[in-house]
Amino acid sequence: MERARFAYQVAEKRRLIKQYKMERERQQKLEEQEEIKRLRKELIPKAQLMPYFDRPFVPRRSEKQPTVPREPKFCIPRHKTIRCCRMSCNDMSGPSQLQHLPSSVEKTEALYKNRGLQ
Repeated sequence: MERARFAYQVAEKRRLIKQYKMERERQQKLEEQEEIKRLRKELIPKAQLMPYFDRPFVPRRSEKQPTVPREPKFCIPRHKTIRCCRMSCNDMSGPSQLQHLPSSVEKTEALYKNRGLQ
């Protein structure tokens, strides 16, 4: 007897849960349909007023100050220079600055002379 009553209670509980789920789904569908109806109603194109062309458009003078031109910076900051180069564009003012840099041939000759290979 007790087992039958327990089975009946479990079945009743499952039926109520199923009924609750179905009711909730039905309510959700109704809400979605109402939302769709409302959105469709909002999307109906409505006429807009024509702008007035009877008076001419006169632009107002701006109250902002005009921009002040600045000279562009053509030099590269020291931290952005290539690491293998010893001089940045700030250091190089002309061809006289390049004279103190030894060429690759001079470097090679100096290496050979130091090692006694020449």
